[in-house]
Amino acid sequence: MRNNLRALTTLTRSVFHPALTILTCLLFAFTARAQFPADTTHHTYLLRPDRVFDGEEMHEGWQVLVRGNRIAAAGPAASIKAPADAITLDLKGATLLPGLIEGHSHLFLHPYNEVTWNDQVLKESRAERTARAVVHARQTLLAGFTTTRDLGTEGAWYDDIGLKESIEKGVIPGPRMLCATRAIVATGSYGPKELAYDLESPHGAAEADGLEGVTKEARTQIGHGADLIKVYADYRWGVNGSAQPTFTVDELKKIVEVAASSGREVVVHSSTTEGMRRAIEAGVNTIEHGEGGNPELFAAMKAKGIALCPTLAAGEAILTYSGWKKGVDPEPRRITAKKENFRQALAAGVTICMGGDVGVFTHGTNSREMEDMVEYGMKPLDVLRSATSVNADVFHLNGHVGRVKYGLFADLLVIQGDPSANIQQIRKTVWVMKDGIIYHPDASAGQ
Repeated sequence: MRNNLRALTTLTRSVFHPALTILTCLLFAFTARAQFPADTTHHTYLLRPDRVFDGEEMHEGWQVLVRGNRIAAAGPAASIKAPADAITLDLKGATLLPGLIEGHSHLFLHPYNEVTWNDQVLKESRAERTARAVVHARQTLLAGFTTTRDLGTEGAWYDDIGLKESIEKGVIPGPRMLCATRAIVATGSYGPKELAYDLESPHGAAEADGLEGVTKEARTQIGHGADLIKVYADYRWGVNGSAQPTFTVDELKKIVEVAASSGREVVVHSSTTEGMRRAIEAGVNTIEHGEGGNPELFAAMKAKGIALCPTLAAGEAILTYSGWKKGVDPEPRRITAKKENFRQALAAGVTICMGGDVGVFTHGTNSREMEDMVEYGMKPLDVLRSATSVNADVFHLNGHVGRVKYGLFADLLVIQGDPSANIQQIRKTVWVMKDGIIYHPDASAGQ
């Protein structure tokens, strides 16, 4: 607690970001339930599970040595020489994995069956949305996701940067974050649109048009701390609300060019065939959702090294909010089509990221996406790779996280059983380690 109070004192004096002042108001009430580890001192641990998934393969009889906040060794038990001061943790019946990486989250959103997206953007205060994001960050970490790519605050401006900085300073528990801040949309394409057309209302993303406009907006978001740029290549602004492309190929190429000049990449929301075609031609890094994909487009993605983040769980969640009962009611056509779409991507050899669009559904239940990936045709071991080493490679984090490997950060997950035999075991968290510190989940962490 003393460490937390010192961090709070430092935070209270800071005026770097508006969201931080909101977080100070929340911290005292939150700390008692935040599951901060009792001892934040870095130790040396010898971890002895039944098996270790190193991000690529499953190994029986491996051990892992953690010194401070880094992995000091990993391999067969006979090859590990632990120092005398190491704390040995026997993890019988357990699997040790790299900390999982969530590829598509919205920490500033919560499920739409609680409050609609429109009402979250229009009626919830920034203070409330930040309070919720603090809770969501904790739930994400305790579910075993030590890193998350947060793809837009949906009307909460740049508050994701304040959240990220608060986690990095140790003020609150949460995953490592890659932030997209506001995201970019074409004027008139995005909502909310509930008010009269002659009234200006808050929008869920930043509007920009033309080469000059998208250049300025991309640079503005970079200047506010964005780790990547997210663009909506299409949206439901067509006749009768149909999904249609928004930006031209030249506009998308300009955004990619501007982002690349600062060492950043572009993530694209797309659910139409033409939107995906334009995004592929522009050379983006990942395509989110991808319902408009077909064998030709997936082959083009494969050739260009563009990854797909299919967000299966979000699609299912939205249907359940409309009354569909999975496993009871007939499968909706949308789900049947999504399964075929996913199988086509797999057949084409497209790199598949694990990312569920969590926020549409409950934070802390991120592993729903992993279960759906298996149900839709992926092998459990491949799903584990997607959630660890593949995401680390695609997001350019492989020098830091995503594998159980010497020198990487000690971001680890211990679960009961073997998730390569039954992916649902991924929910059975024993504990989570981030940066060499162990966190124990509780009933509120979504387990």
